Amino acid sequence: MFSIPKQLLIATNNKGKFFEIESLLNQINIKAVPTFQFNIEEPEETGKTFAENSLLKARYYGSTTGLMALADDSGLCVDAMNGEPGIYSARFAKNERGESDFNFAFEKISAAIKNNNYAAHFICNLALFDPKTNFEISFEGRVDGNLTFPALGNKGFGYDPIFIKNGMNQTFGEIDPEEKDQISHRADAFLKLVNWLKNSGL
Repeated sequence: MFSIPKQLLIATNNKGKFFEIESLLNQINIKAVPTFQFNIEEPEETGKTFAENSLLKARYYGSTTGLMALADDSGLCVDAMNGEPGIYSARFAKNERGESDFNFAFEKISAAIKNNNYAAHFICNLALFDPKTNFEISFEGRVDGNLTFPALGNKGFGYDPIFIKNGMNQTFGEIDPEEKDQISHRADAFLKLVNWLKNSGL
């Protein structure tokens, strides 16, 4: 038996992801609790898929805090790079000093695309874990589009400034966050989560 929570721990230290998920949860009156208010080391992401990594993080943060946790694992998959960076998207953006540098990542991707195939997609897997019952479930969303260089816009985060969704002419870095919340891979996964919650009694 699943009980709808009044609040969810958002199992990420990525503030961009947290604020997106917080905005989505606000729509269904569930409070988002940030993990960065706790002093918790991040787990090593050893999964081979987005689903494995999101469940790993949800279990880890949920078990550590005792709170029901919602984790996100997402990334950019580039056709010309055989789906990379994929689950390694965050690590791909680390520069030689170990710092997150997405301009560095953009340059690497641009250099790797040699066949003029700019097709790419974002994947987001959302996993829910209740440490009190060990209940877990996950939902995956996807959005397809093309890459553009140089990067455009500063409204998003991560790979948003080089990604244009099919049917659009602006990057995720150029459009307002409220618009992105309606059409992104995270929004797609979240809609599946909400539909499941509604069937559970939301």
